[in-house]
Amino acid sequence: MSQTALGGQFTFPGTPLTVHRMGHGAMQLSGPGIYGPPKDPETAVAVLREAVAAGVDHIDTSDYYGPHITNQIIRRALHPYPAGLVIVTKLGARRPADKSWQPANTPKDLIAGVHDNLRNLGLEALDIVNYRVMGSGHGPGEGSVAEQITALADLKRQGLVRHIGVSNATATQVAEAQAITDIVCVQNNYNVAHRDDDGLIDSLARQGIPYVPFFPLGGFSPLQSSTLNAVAARIGATPMQVALAWLLHRSPNILLIPGTSSLAHLRENLAAAALTLDPSTVAELDGIASAAHA
Repeated sequence: MSQTALGGQFTFPGTPLTVHRMGHGAMQLSGPGIYGPPKDPETAVAVLREAVAAGVDHIDTSDYYGPHITNQIIRRALHPYPAGLVIVTKLGARRPADKSWQPANTPKDLIAGVHDNLRNLGLEALDIVNYRVMGSGHGPGEGSVAEQITALADLKRQGLVRHIGVSNATATQVAEAQAITDIVCVQNNYNVAHRDDDGLIDSLARQGIPYVPFFPLGGFSPLQSSTLNAVAARIGATPMQVALAWLLHRSPNILLIPGTSSLAHLRENLAAAALTLDPSTVAELDGIASAAHA
C-alpha cells in the first residue's frame, strides 16, 4: 500500500508524530456490543497485523473497549510495537458488568484509566490520550472540561502521557482545553450527512490540528443513503468507501480511523484512500447533509 493510497501524511502539532491519514479504529475488535472477547480472536489479531503491514501507523483504541480486551489484543498482535506506530487511546467512560456506558471522569478515574491503558498495551507512556466528554448519545454535551484536562496535564508532566486530545467535545470545550494545555487532536461525530462541526474543522485546520471523525456512516436517512449509494454505484465503489473518500477530500487535517473486525472490510477501507472524487461528485456529496431538509 503506497503512501498516496493511504491519504498522504499529517503531523500532530508540536509533536514528532507523523501518521498516514488513513488509520484504523480498534473498537470493533472486542465482542458484541464492544463487550467481552471477540468470537474469533485470531482474525482480530490478523486484522491489526495486516493493517500495519499495509502502512497504517495510527491506531485508535480505549481500555474501556471490552473492557481491557481490545488493548490486550493490540498488545498480542503488535508488541513490541514497530517504530513510528502511534497508538491513540481515550478516557472518560467505564463498562460495568451490565454492559452499560458510564462516565469515569474524576481525576481518580482518569489516573486509573491511564494506568489500565499502560498495563494492557504494555507501554511506559501513552502517545496521545483523548478525554472523551460523555454527552447524550453520540453528541457532545456542554459543561466545563477544566478538571479533566488539568488532571491529564498533570499526568503529562509526570511522563505517563505524551500528548492530549479531546473527543466528543464542543468548540467551547476545545478552547477551554487549549487554555490549559496543548491539544493535538479533536475526535468528534462527523460525516457527509452530519456536518455540525464544519466550522470547528476549518478552525482546527488553520491551527494545524487534526480532526478525527467517528461514525463515518452513522445516522443517515433513507434519502441521504440513496444519494450516497448512487454515487458509489456510478464510480464503482462501496458507499463506505465513498463516505471515507469524501472525508479525506473535505479538509487536509482530517484523519480517518474506520474500524472493522473483518479482513475484507479492512482492505476496502484502505482502498478508499486511493479514490479520487471529481469536483462535480464532491458537490453532489456536499448536498447530502441538506437533502433531507429540502
